[in-house]
Amino acid sequence: MRITLDTKCRLCRAEGSKLFLKGIRCSSSKCPIEKKGAVPPGMHGLKRAKKPTDYGIQLRAKQKAKRYYGVQENQFRNYYLKAKKLKGLVGDNLISMIETRLDNVVYLGGLSQSRTQARQLISHKHILVNGKPLNISSYLVKIGDVITLNKDSKVKDTLRTGDKDFRHPSWLDVNKQSQSIKITSNPILDEIVSGVDVNLIIEYYSR
Repeated sequence: MRITLDTKCRLCRAEGSKLFLKGIRCSSSKCPIEKKGAVPPGMHGLKRAKKPTDYGIQLRAKQKAKRYYGVQENQFRNYYLKAKKLKGLVGDNLISMIETRLDNVVYLGGLSQSRTQARQLISHKHILVNGKPLNISSYLVKIGDVITLNKDSKVKDTLRTGDKDFRHPSWLDVNKQSQSIKITSNPILDEIVSGVDVNLIIEYYSR
């Protein structure tokens, strides 16, 4: 597994917005962005900021999406190439594909505190898809799939379904009692709150 030397909070500051990489901490007063604002990391902070080029703006949009969803470069490019072959708008296809990744669905459905934690649960086979353990975080769920926690796993502290501020997208049917998630439709683009500019990403890969 690839290890990044940058801390997760530095990644959020570099992108100038919250990427929700550290679960509960991101929603608390301990979040560096809450304390200091979106100041870029490094000793010079905003002093070294320069007017970005068109390429730089496109690159930042792509990097933000990668970090938000926890996707590596090769995976992201492959998603783009697959999205081009599908009917419809490339940008809509790309985001819909990434939104249906198993680790993203586990997080959106409230079974984990962050996407990083979701990937850990999946790799340790704590997550079942249609009753069977699946340890592939990049698996793309389909309409009708049911995702649940393994009953033998003692990871109840990961759940967000009991939080008063917890909200899940309408294309997921979340049963809080059984801690299950059912995919009822394709992702609804208007409900996606990632703040990612898909058009800039398409421009970046279309160079």
